[in-house]
Amino acid sequence: MKPLFFLILMVTGICCVFTKPAITPWIFPVVKMDGKAQGTTYHISYHSKDSINYKVSMDSLLRKIDSSLSTYLPVSIISRMNRNETNVFADDHFKNVFSRATEISVKTNGLFDITVAPIVNAWGFGFTKKNDINQANVDSLLKLVGFNKVKLNDNKLWKQSQDMMIDMNAIAQGYTVDQMAKLLEDYGIQSYIVELGGEVKTKGFKTENEYWKVGIDYPSELESDEYQAILSLENKSMATSGNYRRFYEENGKRYAHIIDPRTGFPAKHNLISVTVVANDCMSADAYATAFMVMGMDETKLFLATHPEEGLEVILIYDEGGKWETYISPALQSAVSELQSE
Repeated sequence: MKPLFFLILMVTGICCVFTKPAITPWIFPVVKMDGKAQGTTYHISYHSKDSINYKVSMDSLLRKIDSSLSTYLPVSIISRMNRNETNVFADDHFKNVFSRATEISVKTNGLFDITVAPIVNAWGFGFTKKNDINQANVDSLLKLVGFNKVKLNDNKLWKQSQDMMIDMNAIAQGYTVDQMAKLLEDYGIQSYIVELGGEVKTKGFKTENEYWKVGIDYPSELESDEYQAILSLENKSMATSGNYRRFYEENGKRYAHIIDPRTGFPAKHNLISVTVVANDCMSADAYATAFMVMGMDETKLFLATHPEEGLEVILIYDEGGKWETYISPALQSAVSELQSE
């Protein structure tokens, strides 16, 4: 699971001229709702002609997704599959996330891998108690890692080893945001911002001359109102991953929660945080984690060689003790008020 990020829903606009859509939903009243889900909070704002609040339907959707994908819910589909229970079948939520996770695993050569769960757990960042870690233990657990060692056959999970476990926390939250947005659209909502634990999806305009905007958290071990940048999202999704909050220190060493599936150890490089902008939040979520594993150079190479994914990034990295920022060229006009350490 990625760390939670404080999201700033900005009120001020960016002075730009936009092409107006065929309808003008921003003239309708704004409905806001919030709540708790997946160990974090959600916030939603949308323009509605009739001002109907869909919180009851939204909370029902969130419970259904948790019953499928939450590793912290013992009766969920994924938890029962991890325990190798018989007669457990994947529902549509599970199938959708499993399928996209597999696609991204293929594209990243396994640097995004939902089967890394046993190692994440061993390091103390998963859904079981921390184990004693040494090279021998890691080498043993690496035998249980490999996205090509699990498959869905007739909606049942096949695992090469019964000791394998899967964890979709690095992609499920983004998927949940997509489904929350879909629910709004099913009700005819055409202008909205949906945020869950820092993952965001937007559609339409906030006001006549401004898109919905979000604040990208300033990398810090403590939550605060300080932000790194303001990002204007034009019918896009955004997810952020970083190593600066979820970590622990042991024997004078610092261990962060992003695990490299190649080594079984926390990823080590100069990337501090990765923000990914994509068409869907599920992809943004998964790639944010994958890029934290890749590091700076591999991430830039991936973006150059996989334009079909439609990804843009904001990378915050340590350059000789000073924080620097890389912004994808296509994203630069949407970023404002960037500040450095």
